[in-house]
Amino acid sequence: MQSAEMAIDMGDGRAWHRSSPKSNHRRVIPGFGLTLGFTITWLSLIVLVPLTTIFIRAAGMGWDDFVAVGLSARALKAYQLSFGASLAAGGINTVFGMLVAWVLVRQDFPGKRIVNALVDLPFALPTAVAGIALTALYADNGWFGGLLAPLGIKVAFTPIGVVVALVFIGLPFVVRSVEPVLADLGQDVEEAAATLGASGWQTFHRIILPAIGPALLTGFALAFARGVGEYGSLIFIAGNMPYRTEIAPLLIVTQLEQFDYAGATAIAAVMLIASFALLLLINLIQVWSRKRGMA
Repeated sequence: MQSAEMAIDMGDGRAWHRSSPKSNHRRVIPGFGLTLGFTITWLSLIVLVPLTTIFIRAAGMGWDDFVAVGLSARALKAYQLSFGASLAAGGINTVFGMLVAWVLVRQDFPGKRIVNALVDLPFALPTAVAGIALTALYADNGWFGGLLAPLGIKVAFTPIGVVVALVFIGLPFVVRSVEPVLADLGQDVEEAAATLGASGWQTFHRIILPAIGPALLTGFALAFARGVGEYGSLIFIAGNMPYRTEIAPLLIVTQLEQFDYAGATAIAAVMLIASFALLLLINLIQVWSRKRGMA
């Protein structure tokens, strides 16, 4: 590679040649072709090939058999619960996760490090342990369930319990997505808006929310994706009653226990298509919000 040079007159007929800084820049990471090839190969082995196998296995059933299993009344009820509860829990976590991130970034209080560590607890806690703990709390004889039962509110073994469990496991995704954006935003932006006469709501609506909007959508998408595939914490608190509290991952496990591998892949294929479509929609909204913020 030839280096670009710059000639500088020294005043006595001599010239000193200096190489351009850009020409001597050496890449830390190997070339684009090598890294792109490695990326495509790695993603194909880890993501694309396993997912393709699901569609290939489901395609061997035939269309009538696929519809009979993948779109049966029992499966549709399971999809409705899994996706509906995941969307509801994602929306709840979006609101309260933003508030938790705001407190952790903007406020100083005793025990802040402990609260910060508690946010990450659902990441480290085994999902089965979370399911047992939530069931013990929200059962009719539990601490919370005993208080709600006289009011006619039943949480354990109902769709409400599914939403509660998904809120528990999905909260850290929103908090950790929004927290660094709030930290980078700084309080000087809020102070400048207040100096210009903006109210608290105007500052939040026109300055803070557009800045953290993409991060909120990212956290929502992560929480939603985790909720759709959640199994361990839900099998205890859901009750697993067909047509009522049976989640789609449990229906897949039921098919596998009956050695119906084709049926399990059919249900998995429907879930994969629906999840991809919803995540694509969320990403499109995220791109739109970023372009709107830059406009």
